[in-house]
Amino acid sequence: MIKVLIVDDDALIRDSLKMIINLDEELEVVETCNNGEEAHKFCVNHHVDVVLMDIRMPICDGILGTKKIRTLSKDIKILILTTFKDDDYLFQALKNGAQGYLLKNTPSEKIREMIKLVYSGTVLIHQEIADKLTGMLNQDQEKDLSEYDLTPREQEIIRLVSDGLSNKEIAEKLYLGESTVKNYISNILFKLDLRDRTQLAIFYIKK
Repeated sequence: MIKVLIVDDDALIRDSLKMIINLDEELEVVETCNNGEEAHKFCVNHHVDVVLMDIRMPICDGILGTKKIRTLSKDIKILILTTFKDDDYLFQALKNGAQGYLLKNTPSEKIREMIKLVYSGTVLIHQEIADKLTGMLNQDQEKDLSEYDLTPREQEIIRLVSDGLSNKEIAEKLYLGESTVKNYISNILFKLDLRDRTQLAIFYIKK
């Protein structure tokens, strides 16, 4: 059972999300909170697998809340849920450790699916935001990262990770086995001294 914490300052949204998520027998909403500070305090004393976190909230917003929770445990996955398509929020959420970012108009069944994917370790970004991010990256698409001792194939995989593709999607796109993609990513993380896919995406965006 995947333990889910909902964080949003709108009571109607909290209640709606709770009903939507609890319809899936693999998911359980363990609590709902008004802001990032409440969420952080709850995570200190309770087991949580995935936090569904709004961004704009009083007292402690989703960016700071994400940062605080990630300092507690790297095992807690955070999925940002918002109505805002602001690029800065996307970068800040990923920078502070969020594994996913989607919009509140996402269909309910997709939200449940994305919670499971984030729990499994996949970095997810809503398609509209991924398209915008891809557009920003395209101007730098041919950038040479060989100074980091990365092969052309490894550089290609980094770009695809930054586009929000899962290991399975990368494998299908490059006609590789999924286990091969996992090995590539492990080697890349080792070469760059990075912890996970989120840091890898941030590395590419910054470089």
